[in-house]
Amino acid sequence: MKIRTQLLLANIASIGVIVIFLIFSYIEMVLPPAIFNLLVFITLIATVISILVHLYLTKPILKSIRDISAGAKKIREGDFNCRINGSNIIELNTMALNFNDMNEQLLKSFENLSKSEASRKQLVANISHDLRTPIASIKAFSEALEDGVVEDKETFHQYLRTLGLETQRLSDLIDELFQLSQLDADGITLVKQPYHIDQLILETLQNQLFQIEEKKLNIEVDLPEQLEPVSIDPSKMKQAVINLLENAIRYSPMNGTIKIIGKKDKYGFIKISMADEGQGIPEADMPYVFERLYRVEKSRNRETGGSGLGLAIAKSIIELHDGEIGVERNDKAGCTFWFTLKRNDQR
Repeated sequence: MKIRTQLLLANIASIGVIVIFLIFSYIEMVLPPAIFNLLVFITLIATVISILVHLYLTKPILKSIRDISAGAKKIREGDFNCRINGSNIIELNTMALNFNDMNEQLLKSFENLSKSEASRKQLVANISHDLRTPIASIKAFSEALEDGVVEDKETFHQYLRTLGLETQRLSDLIDELFQLSQLDADGITLVKQPYHIDQLILETLQNQLFQIEEKKLNIEVDLPEQLEPVSIDPSKMKQAVINLLENAIRYSPMNGTIKIIGKKDKYGFIKISMADEGQGIPEADMPYVFERLYRVEKSRNRETGGSGLGLAIAKSIIELHDGEIGVERNDKAGCTFWFTLKRNDQR
């Protein structure tokens, strides 16, 4: 039964009870026939008018219900762009507003799901490419050694070194994927403690000393004196800073300079900037540099780019510490990556 029929029957039933009791009252009052007939006629006219008024007043209610039903049908069919018009009836207007809000949330969720699915497919494709290359190299060099095609000792050791490098490359990629999966699944628990940022940077530079010396880079560090400690998990934050430093080293030219600058503001934050003199990042790529497996160098050549996971891991770690991270283009050459951390004396 339709709601309109249900409401009409309810109205007729209530009016019918009133009419019956009125007519019964007229009979008991022993009125003259002319007056009795007049009252009955007036009662019937009032009944008809009441039914017509009922139909008119319930029209907007029925329209709102039909609109909501039509909107729900469109959502079921996958159309999230419909909107329900408001109503003069407070309850129905609230229902329409809630429906529209729900529809907008569903639309956003659907768009995010579509983006996630696209990202997942791209992630699988990129990982497959990055894993295939070292595996193919390991297979080729292993077969060459097994078949005995390498006769001189120097070439033999060169093949072994290449196998070691490719194995390490594969291991590094798997470790980065594992770190990222832990960060995504909230599987990392931070053990925070007061830690001096200058000590953290010194340890990071020592970690990357071989790469720095290999490219003959000049490192300039400018940190404020008497810098307050920051509340961090030292091992996790060191990984984030190493990833940023590795990125700066990778894109710096031979004999280039990397500047590490620290500043503190009045809001209780320390900002660490790391500027290189590389080719820089195109403006179109700037919003995506912290996305996983995104690389400015599209050929995915390992010589000119890393796995594309280092910056994503750094971003996740810094955000776990309630900090922010970003990148800016330098005026002359290169880019400056920066991040902020809260000083330990701030709450």
